[in-house]
Amino acid sequence: MSAAVLEMNASASQAERLADFARVTTDDVDEAAEQIGRIFCPHDLRPAQTRTIGFSARHNCAAFDGFSINYVAYGGSVSIDPGCLERFFLVQIPLAGAANIRAGISEFDAAPDRTASLLSPTIPTRMMWRDCAQAILLLDRRMVEQRAAALSGRVAGAVEFDPVIDLDAPSGQALRTSLAELMRLAERLGPSGRLSPVAVADWRELLLDHLLNGQRHDQSDAIRTFSGRAERLPRALRAARDHLSDNAGEPLDLAQLACAAGIGIRALQLGFRRHFGVSISQMLLDMRLAGLHARLAQAAPDASITDIAFDLGFTHLGRMAGAYREKFGETPSATLRRRMS
Repeated sequence: MSAAVLEMNASASQAERLADFARVTTDDVDEAAEQIGRIFCPHDLRPAQTRTIGFSARHNCAAFDGFSINYVAYGGSVSIDPGCLERFFLVQIPLAGAANIRAGISEFDAAPDRTASLLSPTIPTRMMWRDCAQAILLLDRRMVEQRAAALSGRVAGAVEFDPVIDLDAPSGQALRTSLAELMRLAERLGPSGRLSPVAVADWRELLLDHLLNGQRHDQSDAIRTFSGRAERLPRALRAARDHLSDNAGEPLDLAQLACAAGIGIRALQLGFRRHFGVSISQMLLDMRLAGLHARLAQAAPDASITDIAFDLGFTHLGRMAGAYREKFGETPSATLRRRMS
């Protein structure tokens, strides 16, 4: 289990996550339903017992362009009936307690380290949370549906996922690790911090990949079929590589990259691994490291490595420094000192 996941789970037993991003803190059921409903969607919220002693609600939210990472916790047992979510997809990773989920014809229990849930906007949902806290990823519906259309070669339309996420499966582990890292990143930045457009775009691409290529949904087969048909390589890959290099400092847009190559997104992803031996994100990382090296080699004496790195899309400075050292044989600060000497 990754350090980020261990930290996310360990912190859940001590205090809520994203505490600096508090949006709702109340012991009143009606207030909780009204305020949280404004952030997510209108829903019916009822304590399992007729008395509301012991009820509490907490919602913390760090929002980005197209997605948000949330911490939601209810004290006591509560039923939540949002019906159809309409505007967004929800990934819910339990941190404490348990939840019973009914999504369409599926019913299952979600619990820490075992099972999470993925709620689709067109599938009616009802839930029972029991002293439950969850890390929740909200993804804009249109963004997911447009990407699914690009991957499958179809007209954009509803996408419906299998609501059960097995946290022991590799895809479930990868998704949970990414959400833990996103939550930790938001906490490190704080409400007044900024995430560059490049970094936000990278996160969007990663999250869309986790869902549409990692989780089962009703367009999975169409995506696999279209990927196999669309592969015209290697000329298309060289065009994609050149486009990636020319725009390495810009936010990654896989749909735009695929358009430049003249092939489908999934074919592009598979082609990079087969013909270059690396993923698109790995090649982009290498290009951005080269860009960072060039910037540092010409930087002013008072330049901030952190500011330059954030502008280039790096959000995890320790990981960036390790990759930089592996590529260039020295730390970023050593490159900057050499420039200053």
